Amino acid sequence: MTIVRQIDPPEHRYADELEFLAAADTGPRPPGWRLTPRAVVTFVAGSGGVPFGGRVVAPKFVGERALVERCVVTLAGERGLLLVGEPGTAKSMLSELFAAAICGTSALAVQGTAGTSEDQLRYGWNYALLLAKGPTPESLVPSPILTAMTTGAVARVEEITRCLPEVQDALVSIMSERRISVPELTGTDGAVAHAVPGFCLIATANLRDRGVSEMSAALKRRFNFEVVPPIADLDAEVALVTRQARAAVERGGAAFAVDDAVLETLVTAFRDLRTGLSAEGWEVERPSSVMSTAEAVAVAASIGLSEAYLPGPDPLSLLPGHLLGVVRKDDPGDAARLLAYWDGALRRRAEGGARMWRQLWEHRDVLRD
Repeated sequence: MTIVRQIDPPEHRYADELEFLAAADTGPRPPGWRLTPRAVVTFVAGSGGVPFGGRVVAPKFVGERALVERCVVTLAGERGLLLVGEPGTAKSMLSELFAAAICGTSALAVQGTAGTSEDQLRYGWNYALLLAKGPTPESLVPSPILTAMTTGAVARVEEITRCLPEVQDALVSIMSERRISVPELTGTDGAVAHAVPGFCLIATANLRDRGVSEMSAALKRRFNFEVVPPIADLDAEVALVTRQARAAVERGGAAFAVDDAVLETLVTAFRDLRTGLSAEGWEVERPSSVMSTAEAVAVAASIGLSEAYLPGPDPLSLLPGHLLGVVRKDDPGDAARLLAYWDGALRRRAEGGARMWRQLWEHRDVLRD
């Protein structure tokens, strides 16, 4: 029976490509790795339009190849990798791609929250078996990290700074000693679980969340930090937003029919508000809300679904309302900053004769509701 998923993990989505890369590059690979480091970089960053082993590999991550190479070298050395950056810069996706390429699964993950417990990083118990048989290896429930340690796989911790400090500290001994002690099993072979070759850990953290639970100096020393920046190139970001929005709409059973000019206008507006500077060099008051590529994809997909199911005369008329919804997420006062953007940079473009911006200016009243 074929399983249809809303979001297919990369090890399934790119299974054929991963199998090809494993066979195409037979060079040296770190212990436990399914691909060579060079093949991992190619899988994530693409082959640059040049055939790799006879096949052109498309990039999955839009960003600097040097960043991907540094990450792969860190993981090849079995050192912890911490991906930091603004929300919506594809840190989680990047960690999933690395895990899928290196060990064949991205599923060994812990989602960091204020409610994440130390057990979720180490181990827990099947209480029915615990009551029936006592503490035995069979009644122990390994965490994703413990499973990764004992199988030589990649473990992932999402939003590590959202975990409480005492929970984060559980990782210090795991990453330095590379073992987890199970006192309840003292006297048995399962009293200490040792990491086998290939085990490594990738964590992610949002720069805006640093104040939630600051990482200790001891934990920071166990990681190599890599900053994942927003996409620098406009065309690359438009292409990414188009591709992902199209996939989201088609998953919903509809055809994606948003004009390229509308998508470029959408992405340009997001970039202006994100950076505080227009492409022309005009200053823009930045909202406190995150104007990320991920948010741009969500807006593009919403416009695409509206056009598919509730078509109107002008898809661009939907953009102001969606932008207003984005900026109000963190601070309702950002609505005034969005209106200032409309009356500033956007109006200047409209007065300069740009057709799409003239149309967008005509929908200014939406922001005053």
